Amino acid sequence: MKRDRLKILLLQIRDDSKVRREELESFARYSDLSLTQFSVLNVFDQPKFSHEVLKGFDALYVGGASEANVLEPEKYKFVKYCIDLMRHASEIELPTFASCFGFQLAILAFGGKIFSKDQNYEMGSIPIKLTNLAKIDQVFKGIPNNFRALSVHQQYALDLPNKLDLLAYTSDCLHSFKHRNAPFWAFQFHPEVDRNTVFTRLSIYKEKYTKSEKQFQNVLNSLVETPDSHKLMKNFVDRVLI
Repeated sequence: MKRDRLKILLLQIRDDSKVRREELESFARYSDLSLTQFSVLNVFDQPKFSHEVLKGFDALYVGGASEANVLEPEKYKFVKYCIDLMRHASEIELPTFASCFGFQLAILAFGGKIFSKDQNYEMGSIPIKLTNLAKIDQVFKGIPNNFRALSVHQQYALDLPNKLDLLAYTSDCLHSFKHRNAPFWAFQFHPEVDRNTVFTRLSIYKEKYTKSEKQFQNVLNSLVETPDSHKLMKNFVDRVLI
């Protein structure tokens, strides 16, 4: 498949209009694809959908969320549909790249458990450790151990369900896996997000993630660029889709 002919479905879980656009642009930029190659299914606009939405696409991308919680499916009705869709994507072996909220949905889709905490959670440019499997993984091969990635999340996973292989982690939680029998990768951190984007997002979601102006400024001052994490997206396109 030629790069310029790829068609991607972005399952988006964003309500803020500015972040909707920015997330789409970020996925396209670091995948080295054009915006016209993406179609967006935003679950705030369309909370119910069937597996049919995957037809005609070469890959499924799943983004992050700051206005929803995977542990509140009664409040966010689309959580169930997202989980079903991602499970189906693995069953039909549709290449999938899931980030942050998408990682948490995937853990639940494959029978795992997600935990939550209101304080002392990961936020900022954090070092990511790799497992031995990452050294030979299609997407991670060539990425150095302890590379930096941008991560802001209150929900997290500590154990993987069967058939999922751990690729990356921190001392606090698991950060990436691949499905053993499908071209399905998920990341708790944000491969698609750069330093400037986090500045913008944290400003929008300031009250949700920080308790004071001092904490907010400390987080901003600690942010660094994360070029190695961005390579994961291009690796996925170059090594899996093309």
